[in-house]
Amino acid sequence: PRFLFHYWAIKRQIERAILHRARRRSEGQRRKQAAKKQQEEQQDEAVLDGDEDIPDEAGKFHGGYLVGHGPRCQPKHLSRAPLGDTSLVLMIEVPHISAPLPLGRYPVGRLAFPHRDLNGIGQLARHEILFLLDEAEQWVTLNRKPQKRADLLAGLTIINAFFENSTRTLLSFEIAGKRLGADVVNMHAATSSVKKGETLIDTAMTLNAMRADAIVIRHASSGAVRLIAEKVDCPVLNAGDGQHEHPTQALLDALTIRHALGLPPQSDLNGVRVTICGDLLHSRVARSNMLALTALGADVNVCAPPALMPAEIEAMGVTPFTDFNAALKGAQVVMMLRLQQERMEGQFIPSPREYRHLYGLTLDRLARAEPDALVMHPGPMNRGIEIDSQVADHVSRSLITRQVESGVAIRMACLDVLTRRSRGVPGWADAPEMLP
Repeated sequence: PRFLFHYWAIKRQIERAILHRARRRSEGQRRKQAAKKQQEEQQDEAVLDGDEDIPDEAGKFHGGYLVGHGPRCQPKHLSRAPLGDTSLVLMIEVPHISAPLPLGRYPVGRLAFPHRDLNGIGQLARHEILFLLDEAEQWVTLNRKPQKRADLLAGLTIINAFFENSTRTLLSFEIAGKRLGADVVNMHAATSSVKKGETLIDTAMTLNAMRADAIVIRHASSGAVRLIAEKVDCPVLNAGDGQHEHPTQALLDALTIRHALGLPPQSDLNGVRVTICGDLLHSRVARSNMLALTALGADVNVCAPPALMPAEIEAMGVTPFTDFNAALKGAQVVMMLRLQQERMEGQFIPSPREYRHLYGLTLDRLARAEPDALVMHPGPMNRGIEIDSQVADHVSRSLITRQVESGVAIRMACLDVLTRRSRGVPGWADAPEMLP
C-alpha cells in the first residue's frame, strides 16, 4: 500500500507539471497572437489613413490601398471540392478584411475594382461591393427614363452562354448589354454542340476564338465558370454555377434593400437584420447573399430544415435556425428561397405540404417579423410552398419585382466596369489586373 501511495503521488506531480507547462505554452501563444493582431490593426489603420506606405506580401502599394496578394486584401479559402461534388458544405471564398474602408472613398481607376472577372462575391472586398452598387445607381436612373440607351459598349460583343435554363437572369443580361449599346449573342446549351459531346473546355476555346469582349456564363457545375475564365482572354461574369455562387443576384438584392430602406448611395447595411429561409444546402443565391450581406454589415439569420442546413454554416458569420418562427424575430427583410429539386439527390423533406406548414411564409408568420418587414424572393417562386401569393403580391411589402428592376442596373454596372480596360477608359487601361 505504501508503494502504491508513492506511485500515485509521483504520478499526480508529473501530471500537474505537464498541465502547468501546457498552460504556460498556451498563454504564450495567446500573447503572441494578440500582439500580432494588434500590429496588423495598426498597419491597417495606417493604410486606411493613406499616410504610410505599408506594402503587402507581394510588396505592391498604391496610394494608400493594398493590392496584390496580401492577407488583408485577398479572400480566405475555406474549402474546395471537385466539380459536381454535392457533398460540398462550404465551397466559398470568404473575404477577410480586418478594417473597413471609409464610406465614399474608393481607390482611383482600376484599383477600385482590380478583378478581370466576376466569379463570386467571395473574391470581393467590402469597398469593391459598394463600388459596384454605387456604379449601378446611374443605371437605375437611366432605366426609369423613356430613352433607356447609352452607347458605352458600342462595337463590343457580349456572349451569354447559358448551359442551364433561365428567364430573369438571361433576359436581364441581354437587356443590360443592349441598353449599353453592345451586340449581344445568346447561346443555349440545348441547341449547341454540347449536346453532341463537346467538352466544356472546347466550348470555351471556341468562344474565345470568336473574340468576344465579355462572356456571361451559367452552368450546372460548381467551378465551371472559373474554369472557362482561365481559358479565355476576355472578362467572364458568373451568372450562376452549380451550388457555388450567383454574384449578380446578391448585388441586386443588396441594392434593392438599400433603396427600399431609403438608404443613400455609398451606404452599407450596418445593423439591418435579414432572415434567409429555404434550401440553403443547394442554393448558390443563399451563399452569395450571405457573403455580400455580412460584408456590408447586416445581421443575417438563416433558417432551413436540418437536412437542408449546411454544416458549420456559422463560419460564414450568420446565425442558423431550424425554427422559422424564431428566425423571424426582429427581421427587417425576409428572403425566401425555393426548393432546389433539380439538385437534390434523395428525399430531403417529408412532403411539400409538410414543408409549407413549417417553413412557408404566410401573412400570419410574417407578422412575427418587424411590423414593416420587407419580403424578397430571387425567383422562380413556388407559390403555396415557400411563399403564399398574398405575401408575394403584397403591394407595400413585397420587393420581388423591384429585385428584377435592380438586376438590370447591376448587370449594366458589371458589364461597364469589367470592359473599361478593353475600352481604354483613363485610369483603367494601363492599371495592373488581378485575375480571379
